[in-house]
Amino acid sequence: MYFPVAGIEVRPWLPPLIAFVISFFTSMGGVSGAFLLLPFQMSFLGFVSPSVSATNHIFNIVAIPSGVYRYIKEGRMVWPLTWAVIIGTLPGVLAGAVIRVKYLPDPTTFKRFAAVVLLYIGVRLLRDILKKDQDRPPTRAPDQGQKGGIVSNAFFTVKSLGYTFEGRQYEVSTLTIMVLSLTVGIIGGVYGIGGGAIIAPFFVSFLGLPIYTVAGATLMGTMITSIAGVLFFQAMAPFVPNMAVAPDWGLGLLFGLGGFAGMYCGARMQRFVPARLIKSILTFCILFTGLRYLGLF
Repeated sequence: MYFPVAGIEVRPWLPPLIAFVISFFTSMGGVSGAFLLLPFQMSFLGFVSPSVSATNHIFNIVAIPSGVYRYIKEGRMVWPLTWAVIIGTLPGVLAGAVIRVKYLPDPTTFKRFAAVVLLYIGVRLLRDILKKDQDRPPTRAPDQGQKGGIVSNAFFTVKSLGYTFEGRQYEVSTLTIMVLSLTVGIIGGVYGIGGGAIIAPFFVSFLGLPIYTVAGATLMGTMITSIAGVLFFQAMAPFVPNMAVAPDWGLGLLFGLGGFAGMYCGARMQRFVPARLIKSILTFCILFTGLRYLGLF
């Protein structure tokens, strides 16, 4: 099957299969998997134009709703954190899209940028994994009135936001979340990932928030910002006719369909998987890809 925008030919069953496998594991950590799909598209499919970032956003838009649905249904969606991430990330994603097209159109330069981003994420996750107190039993389902595993008492003010989870109160600075989200949005806009792959590890490693509550918020934030990213890339396309900027909708939808199924299954299984295992899977994939981009593999 030929995809004219991407300029590649690929069997139609391959993109959904790859997206399903990636998103099944990454969605457990609040990450859509777009940060791994982009290296696959560039290194294995030969899709290296700026359009690949926009196509990654299409994957997020189609795939994420199924995972978000599971987190909402199981009472693990932290809405104050979600809205703070969206408000902070949205302008950053738009700025990142401009940077991608104007300053990083060359695939070699972009791969170096991607490697730095991925290695930073991987090192932060690795440090978190090595902390001995992180490996606790996974949260069980909040069924039949069981309170464990459900987010409650959530609040959002100008100064701080917080919530209660498994009997413990978590509270963080609203300004910290906003500034972080803006920075992450710029990087995510360049990379075409919506920012979830960067901000989720930060919430867990720096702010000490439980990964079981971070996942839903970062996925929702990634979906909203990806919508803005796609629209912005599409709008920029007529102004840069000498390069492919608009997304390849056909390829993006195929990836998205596989991701939709993978995220639903991953979100459904997350409560039964230890946090350390989730982080370990993410860390391996991230570090391997980053080192490969630097030419070390």
